[in-house]
Amino acid sequence: MQRLWLLNVRLVLPRLALALLAAGAGFALAILPLKWSLLLLASGIVLFGLLRWPCLGFCLLAFAVPFGSVVERNLGAVNVSGTEFVLLLLFVLWLMRSVAARRIVILRPPLLLPLLVFLAAILLSTVVTVSLELSGKEIIKWIEVLLVYLLMAELVDESWGKWVLYALLTAGSAEALFGIYQFLGRVGPEGFVLFGRFMRSYGHFAQPNPFAGYLGLTLPLAYALSLDAIQTWRRGPGKVQAGARLVFGQLLPYGVSVAAFILMSAAILMSWSRGGWVGVAAGLLIVTVARSRSTRVSVVAVALLLGYLLLVGGARYLPPTLLQRVSDLLPYAGGVDVTAVEVNDANWAVIERMAHWLAAADMFADHPWLGVGIGNYPVAYPLYALGRWRDPLGHAHNYYLNMAAEAGLLGLSAFLLLLAACVRQAWRVVRRSDGGLRSARNSYWRTVALGALGVLVHLAVHSVFDNLFVHSMNVQLALVLGLLTVAQRAVET
Repeated sequence: MQRLWLLNVRLVLPRLALALLAAGAGFALAILPLKWSLLLLASGIVLFGLLRWPCLGFCLLAFAVPFGSVVERNLGAVNVSGTEFVLLLLFVLWLMRSVAARRIVILRPPLLLPLLVFLAAILLSTVVTVSLELSGKEIIKWIEVLLVYLLMAELVDESWGKWVLYALLTAGSAEALFGIYQFLGRVGPEGFVLFGRFMRSYGHFAQPNPFAGYLGLTLPLAYALSLDAIQTWRRGPGKVQAGARLVFGQLLPYGVSVAAFILMSAAILMSWSRGGWVGVAAGLLIVTVARSRSTRVSVVAVALLLGYLLLVGGARYLPPTLLQRVSDLLPYAGGVDVTAVEVNDANWAVIERMAHWLAAADMFADHPWLGVGIGNYPVAYPLYALGRWRDPLGHAHNYYLNMAAEAGLLGLSAFLLLLAACVRQAWRVVRRSDGGLRSARNSYWRTVALGALGVLVHLAVHSVFDNLFVHSMNVQLALVLGLLTVAQRAVET
């Protein structure tokens, strides 16, 4: 009798709790203002979706990276945005499901060790740090990378991997559209005005350079898939699937990829970010070169043709403003005394960057092993500031110099090791799937790995000119690395 009573209680309690929750939600919706009612309703739908499909959280993260700053809040030195909220919710739900199953699984994906080594190196630098608060902010970024990477390695299969991939492309397209609107509608601060008619695109990232950096962390994926779309189209209708499966299985995803590539390319150009242009060019070039032997031959032929045209004066046919944007850098390529050079509107950004590079180099020279403490570049900067450049700007505008200044030789070496391990992993997936191109499945995930390789090359090159680990772009990188793990499993099985 007692056992029957306990069984009834176990059946009734969950239903009672659900009924009370529904009644409470209904009451709240009835008395709250419309804005908060809609927010509560949306939150409830999201929570239900995450409970039903936990991997949906990674799709939400893809949108939270560009748009999470809309609901950003400051907690001391730490900015908490929608990205942190979604990630925390995702982690809590994973933990609850693991506890309910009485089994917590932590996999050991290929990049786990390099990530842990890098985390250990930057943690070690905190023994000399001045501001633990600023150090904690940087360490949290890389803990987020580790967490997203591990959760994706465990939870995301090939099916959900495609959803995450197209969430990244859709989010990038939406952010690019917003940047194009800023450019054409001249929406933004006066300092970003171009030619008196347009506005440098900056999206939701406050500055054009991180905006271009974010798009560059997605564009190579869209480019790689677009190349596949062109190849599929050239095969003709007789060699592709027919009917509804063609539309939803091939044409729709390829259409998203091509549209994303066009929109993000336009938005990066409109950002007027030289670092973004160089990084994207390097990322797209590596995707093209690594794709096949025929594309490598084509790249060499095009490069020779462009070189010849430039030698015979073809540069005069390029837009003058674009040429000036690039040529402005040439007088300073060999170095310059930033304290003595005459500063004007044309060279301001270049000289300011060089001043911060030199300050970071001096920090590294004085603290070669552990640096000044991770995240503490702005704290140490006043002692190393040159000339009129007294504003620390938060970082050195060169992530390698910034890491050397903040975490010393140990931190820089660990970061380079991590970056090299990521590139090597992407290349291994590409090479390993070469023999399986007869399979459409292998071909697809090889293309994703190619796109991830392009993303990593863009990151490596653009980091020479800026710090891309701002505005939650660390989570964007983690999502790409997670997709790389999914691609590896796909080509190995």
